[in-house]
Amino acid sequence: MQRRTKIAAVTAALLITAGAAGSATASGNGSQRHHGREAAALTGTAKLYRSAGDDITFSFDAHLAAKDTKDPRKATGTFEFSHYLDGDGAWAKATVDCLVTGGKVAVVSGVITASDLPGAKGRRVGITVHDLGRHDRLGYSWAGVGSPTDTKDLPPCVSSAPFEKVKQGTGDFKVVPWNPAL
Repeated sequence: MQRRTKIAAVTAALLITAGAAGSATASGNGSQRHHGREAAALTGTAKLYRSAGDDITFSFDAHLAAKDTKDPRKATGTFEFSHYLDGDGAWAKATVDCLVTGGKVAVVSGVITASDLPGAKGRRVGITVHDLGRHDRLGYSWAGVGSPTDTKDLPPCVSSAPFEKVKQGTGDFKVVPWNPAL
């Protein structure tokens, strides 16, 4: 009987020690993950609301690595957008060249690398997203000129206020706030 009791006690002690070590390791990894997180990010897809029934979609996969926190122009990723009404419209895909976020607002810019809109390829465009949960909002650099092709010499990370409403049930934008040391 005593031998069984000793074996049970040693086994319990080993399990407790292993559990504590596992907790410490998990805690350490979580800490590293927190400190090593991205400096900023904008991800997600949504359709915009238009009373005329326009089919307008924006998708983002933009990231600023922690090592690049001092330079938002080192952001990477892509974003896409399309706008169709009654079968007419266009789409575009851009490579991210700047990402700045603050709280739940992100401004991302990029150069269009592919599009079926004549004259759009090679143009820089900027988009602003306000991550409001189910009521996200969005704005874009060509708001005042009518088309991404009419946005000439746009600097990186420039866009308009997020004046458009996301269509109910479609928004899932996520903004990771940028917290550079100032």
